[in-house]
Amino acid sequence: MRNVFFPRLSVTRDRRFGRRTILAFLATTPVILSSAKAQSRPIRVGILSGEDEDIWHIVQENARTAGLIIEIIPFSEGTSINAALVDGDLDANAFQHGPYLQAQNTALGAHIVPVVNTYFAPIGFYSKKWTSLSALPQGATIGIPADPTNEGRALKLLQSLGLLKIATIADGMPTALDISENPKFLIIKELDDPVLARSLPDLDAGVIITEWAYKAGIDLNKECLARESMENNPYINFIAVNENNDHAPWIPLLIKAFQQPNVRKKLIESYHGAIIPSWM
Repeated sequence: MRNVFFPRLSVTRDRRFGRRTILAFLATTPVILSSAKAQSRPIRVGILSGEDEDIWHIVQENARTAGLIIEIIPFSEGTSINAALVDGDLDANAFQHGPYLQAQNTALGAHIVPVVNTYFAPIGFYSKKWTSLSALPQGATIGIPADPTNEGRALKLLQSLGLLKIATIADGMPTALDISENPKFLIIKELDDPVLARSLPDLDAGVIITEWAYKAGIDLNKECLARESMENNPYINFIAVNENNDHAPWIPLLIKAFQQPNVRKKLIESYHGAIIPSWM
């Protein structure tokens, strides 16, 4: 059932402004309809701290104009965001892609589901020492993320660039142990994301998640040797909720608040074009 919101009336004790006057006023006043039920509290959205906070402040203002109040709750890492969603401390979160969520649902025994895509943060292959793939020497030291989902993602990118081959495995998330061919004798170093980004000067190259590359001061264009394509890519980020909440009446308003031109503009500005909005 839709709620009807009326403009606030100034109530006075002047008897001349009686019941008939109020009814006449309401009859000529436009009615604003919302698909969301009246909120007893803000919708709590967990995100990663950093540039995403600036983006979500715009989403917050967009939502406010539609009568949806959002409370932004930043976290320093992703596992805690999903755990908070499962525990009911959050209503939604926005920071992850499909393979990461799949692994988290398994690890947490959770039933978190995506409700709408937000943006694509392609991993890049960066170097401060070399300006092309062909310049990489034999035995080059290559850094990749240590977490299972993004490690597999990095190895698939290196395979697509012809630098190595990986064996086909059942879960689709290979590790360095699954490298089947390594013609350049690359030395693969698995590092935590922030350490990997900061260590780029000491490596020949590294496959680094966009957000961490940006935070480490890596030039996302000049120091990038290659980058993922968004086409048919499972690593597009999204807003997610617990499965039993995926038809909540506030979700359409949240989606609309995110998929706005001012949010698109901020995404592109904040990440200098390295992050791609994933809606038309």
